[in-house]
Formats: sequence, C-alpha cells, structure tokens
Amino acid sequence: MRAPDLAPERPNKPAGSLRELGTGPAATLLAATSDLALVLDHDGVIRDLAINSDELNRDGYARWVGQSWVDTVTIESRVKIESLLKDAANDAAPKWRQVNHPSPRGVDVPMMYSTLKVGEDGHIVAIGRDLRGMAALQQRLVDAQQSMERDYTRLRQAETRYRLLFQLASAAVLIVEASSRKITDANPAALALIGGNSRKLVGSALADCFPEADAAVVNEMLTTVKAIGRTDEQRITGGERKLPLTITASLFREEAGEHFLVRLTAADAHDGDAGSAAHSRVAAIMEQTPDGFVVTDQNDRILAANPAFLDLVQLATEAQVEGESLERWLGRPGVDMSVLAANLKQYGSVRCFATKLRGEYGSTIDVEISAVAVPNGDEGCCGYVIRDVGRRLGTQTRSVRELPRSVDQLTELIGHVSLKDLVREATDVIERLCIEAALELTGDNRASAAEMLGLSRQSFYVKMRRHGLGDLAPEGEK
Repeated sequence: MRAPDLAPERPNKPAGSLRELGTGPAATLLAATSDLALVLDHDGVIRDLAINSDELNRDGYARWVGQSWVDTVTIESRVKIESLLKDAANDAAPKWRQVNHPSPRGVDVPMMYSTLKVGEDGHIVAIGRDLRGMAALQQRLVDAQQSMERDYTRLRQAETRYRLLFQLASAAVLIVEASSRKITDANPAALALIGGNSRKLVGSALADCFPEADAAVVNEMLTTVKAIGRTDEQRITGGERKLPLTITASLFREEAGEHFLVRLTAADAHDGDAGSAAHSRVAAIMEQTPDGFVVTDQNDRILAANPAFLDLVQLATEAQVEGESLERWLGRPGVDMSVLAANLKQYGSVRCFATKLRGEYGSTIDVEISAVAVPNGDEGCCGYVIRDVGRRLGTQTRSVRELPRSVDQLTELIGHVSLKDLVREATDVIERLCIEAALELTGDNRASAAEMLGLSRQSFYVKMRRHGLGDLAPEGEK
C-alpha cells in the first residue's frame, strides 16, 4: 500500500494569487506597496505604470509609457534589467536588483526592482522602491565616520605635541588627582628635583614627597586651590637632597574629574644646569614647530614669536611684532581677544578656539588657538599655539561669498561679512526659496508660478536666471 504524501502543498504562484484577487484590488495593492509599479509586455516595453511618489512624478517618470524599460536606465544597469525580464519570463523566484535611472537633476536615482509574471498573455509587473532616502542616510553615516576619524587624528596629534612639551619642559610639573591627591604623572624635571623614578612617584600621595611639616602646607594649599581656584607660592623643603623649593598649584578639569597642576621650582638659582639644557631644547623645538607660537605679557603685548607665526601674519622679523598687541592680527577687533583673555583669566587655559588671523597685507586664514596663562605675580605671561586649519576647513565649509541656502548658513556668516551684505544675501535666500516653492506648487508651470508671486513672466525668468534655476540660458545667449 502506497504511503500517503505528507509533503505540504506548494502554494499558488504569485500570478495565480493576484488573479484570484481581481484586476482592481491587485492594481491597488501593487500601487500601495511600491514607489513605482510598471506593467510590461513580453518584449519589455512599458504599457502602464503607477507612481506612488511625488518626487518620482516630478522627475517625469510618467512619460515612460511606450518606452522600452531597458532604455530608461543607465548603461551599467541594462544587464540587470535583462536579467529581471528573463527571470520573470521563466517563472523564476522573484529577486530584488538595484538599478540606476538617469535624472534631469544630474544625479542618478537608485531604485530596487523585483519582477513578476502575471496572466497568460506574458505581461510582467515590475515593483520598484526608491532608495534615495537610504542612500542619503548611508552618506550621512559615512560623513559622520570620516568626521570622527578626523577629530580622533587631531586629538591624537595634539596629545603627542603636548606630551612632548610636558616631557621637555624645564619646569618641574606634577599632575595630581584632586579627590585622592595622588600623583598621576610627573615630567623628568620633577623627578630630578624630588628624586626617585616615575614608577615609584606615580600613584603616591603628593604630601608623602615632603617632610611632615611641609606636607601640611602642601595639603592646605591644595584645599585652598580647590575652593577658590588659585593660591600664592609656598616655600617648602623637599626631595632627597632636602632642597628649598617653591610650590604653586592650579586646578583644571579633565574628562569627568578634577586635577591639580603642581609646579615646583628650586629656590637656588644656581642648581639648574640640567634645567637650562632642557629649556634650551624646548626653545629650539618651539622655534622650529610648524604651528605659530606666541608669548605675551598680561596686557597681550607680544614678548616673543616663532618664525611660523611671522609667516602667518606676513612679516619678516620678530622685531616687527615685539611690543605689539596680539589683537592687531587676531580675529574680530575687540571681540576674539577679549574672549580669549577672559577665559584664560577664569580657567587658566583655552583649547581649540576657532577664529581668523589677518595678515599684514590683507590675507585672512582660519586658525585654531590653544592658550595657557602662566601666573607669576606681576610678571605673568600667556602662551598661544596658533594652527592654520584653512586646508582642513576648505573641504568641509562653504565659501563666505557663496549664496547661503538656509538660516543656519546665514548665522555662520555673522562676524565674517557686513550687515549690508548679510541683509542682501538673506533677501536672495528668501527670493530663491519662494521661486522654488512656487515652481513646486505649480508642477513647474512657470507662467502660473509667476502669477502666484505677482511677477510678470519676463521678471520671473530674469530672477530664475540670476539664481541658476531651471534650464534657462544666461542673458545674452540663445
């Protein structure tokens, strides 16, 4: 006796299912579930279509009826269209293939298609989905990733640069965690002054590096700095050689925690041969660094500048800038220098301050400034590292003279162009947006758009030419 066949019955083919729905419901279903549905004959000629996207309708896809489907795509997509038609004719399982359609706007339109044979007369239905939204999201993701990589590279380079300065500085510097008051980092000058090695010093309490009487002074100083942000120099005795020292500290934030920057100075000025050599090396490095470096007094008057800064401001010798205010070349007069000085006074340092540097002969470049204030009574000074970021910003930002397309872009121009130019460009933005909106509302009917805006057709065409809209030839050309 033959065993019964327990295999499940094969479901009806999609064509049969659509036939059971009826012509009307099947057409409604296809139109609702796709951005574009094409009805093709067995030769691949478009006999009917349904568009469920206003954007595709504006691109003129409704004029495809009567054209061969393969003629509506780009050259590299024709093989895919032929494959889709062949699969549908052979009743193969439906597959999704991406193809590109040329667009009158100059950018190819990516579409995802699947084909299905319906009826006995060989007609084929192609269901299409517009992928431009997905492509835009993918592009934004790529741009975000590239921006993160650029920021990571910039931060890594800045860390390397400041780590080098920290290691070569002649001043003894210690980084101390504010909560535990333990040393987290110490430069070679500090190790030479206190004694020991970094492995022994890092992780120990700062007060343990000094005698008991001086430890109380150090702890009291740190408490004062944490409370009010500053303190006077204190004289202590420390190190393996029990040298007389002066100690100062300042508070700064790093990530989510607070740290002290502690400076130690030997009271004996003659005990500094090694420090003098290290100081000479630092001076040589700052002279040769490709970034501009400027030292000013507390009144922003330049005390010293390296050759890179002289190149940025288009001057030949250091004597030409000595005694001059840094504000003479920096950013917006009376604004940027005031902001920098206020932040240095409040926080002691500034990082990546974006502004512009004006050359002596009219050139303007985009720069980033990192600055630090070094208090020392009435002889305090400030150091500025100035980096030219014009090449980096050139590929990411819009030219100041380029017509802005939104309110956000207009806001970016504040401080860079005059109010008169800003108002004129704002007027151009509003005029262009109104023309584009009128054309969109009237389905690109220029006569109706001109009437809607209260303009004569000739004036409307003049404004379209001025804003580069449509395919109008410039005035004077035919």
